[in-house]
Amino acid sequence: MKDYTDRQIAVLGLGTSGEAAARLLRQEGARVTALDSGNSEKLSAAAEALRAEGIAVLLGAAADSDSTRYDLGVLSPGIPPNTPLVRNFVAKQIPLIGELELSYSLCACPVIAITGTNGKTTTTQLVERMLNAGGIRTVAAGNIGPAFAARVRESGDLEVMTLEVSSFQLETIVAFRPHIAVWLNFEADHLDRYTSMEEYYQAKLRIFENQTADDLAVVKLGDQLPPLKARTVTFSAYRGGGDLSLRDGVIHFHDEPVLRMADTNLRGMHNAENLMAALAVGAAYGLDFAPMVQALGSYKPLPHRCEWVRSLDGVDYVNDSKATNLDALEKALLSESRNVVLIAGGKDKGFEFESLTELIAQKVRAAVLIGEMAGRIANFWAPRIPCVGAATLAEAVTMARGRACAGDVVLFSPGTSSFDMFKSYADRGDQFRNLVQSLPPHTNT
Repeated sequence: MKDYTDRQIAVLGLGTSGEAAARLLRQEGARVTALDSGNSEKLSAAAEALRAEGIAVLLGAAADSDSTRYDLGVLSPGIPPNTPLVRNFVAKQIPLIGELELSYSLCACPVIAITGTNGKTTTTQLVERMLNAGGIRTVAAGNIGPAFAARVRESGDLEVMTLEVSSFQLETIVAFRPHIAVWLNFEADHLDRYTSMEEYYQAKLRIFENQTADDLAVVKLGDQLPPLKARTVTFSAYRGGGDLSLRDGVIHFHDEPVLRMADTNLRGMHNAENLMAALAVGAAYGLDFAPMVQALGSYKPLPHRCEWVRSLDGVDYVNDSKATNLDALEKALLSESRNVVLIAGGKDKGFEFESLTELIAQKVRAAVLIGEMAGRIANFWAPRIPCVGAATLAEAVTMARGRACAGDVVLFSPGTSSFDMFKSYADRGDQFRNLVQSLPPHTNT
């Protein structure tokens, strides 16, 4: 493990990961300065707390122009590399790593790393629950929260650390090597950060970069991946030929039926693949399928991911606010067998909704569109289905209700991120849930 005692280290960005990294370094004996280009009331409160713990803090313009020669910079994953804050460190030729790499350098146990455009959080929680039920001590951390840096000092008491990792975190790795790397899927996303799909793909691929023949890669069958050094286990709910497959609603490991989807609280083929990936990890640790299936069957999904909210006047309302890209929206639509009234739209992330037009025409009775993307989405979909714009989410819920018939589902699956109108996808989903819960039933007159 690395020794950071008395080293002068800067942490760039005071998000959740940045704060955790600053505290970890201070606990490890480093002289720590935290820097953030912002200067909000929330940041000022965080800065005051950190200063009380012996961590220096610079905010705003003072952070962007800091002239100190640090031994090392630790970059929070939410800070894009082209910001003035980061460019200042690059110009001074100060080595930069990410919070993921920092935490890994202090981790006393092997690591399972789970990545993918969609399904990371669900799969990470499934693995954590399943391994602990099988007697293998682990905790979930990373992009799922809490940050890896906030949990790494527990690693000496664990057999493995289970991490959700994003492309942002993988951009800055050096030695990070997961004993098991899980690749769930790859679809268009984050084109507001990356210049191309290829750049995003290359960032994701770094999860395999330092693996060896002693490691394992659990990968989706059919995804285009380069030759991997690790042993591989493959899965797919959409095609045969993998080590794990889905047949008539039952997950098979090779030719052995091991888990019925009906015995879980998850639905949809995308969730079948999340379960397959978790089962592959458990099998790699030698767990029997019976306790794995029992643990996975008791898992309940987090809010905001195809979360059933309410049935009202014969219409189901489903909160899929975590659908922040087109693939997540597509998976939500594919999981529905009923007519859908869809609420979609949000921040312009640089990708188009045209690719979903045929599926929309098959599944959706009407679309209510919100946010920056509303007009552009309507241009693609309006020739095939009725589309209407809404200025607020409250207006969108009212409009969707008016267009739904008994037996339909009102699906809130934006297909893009929330930051044009909301604090986060969770804030967006919470508002949708509250609006739906406050709807009165229709009265017969």
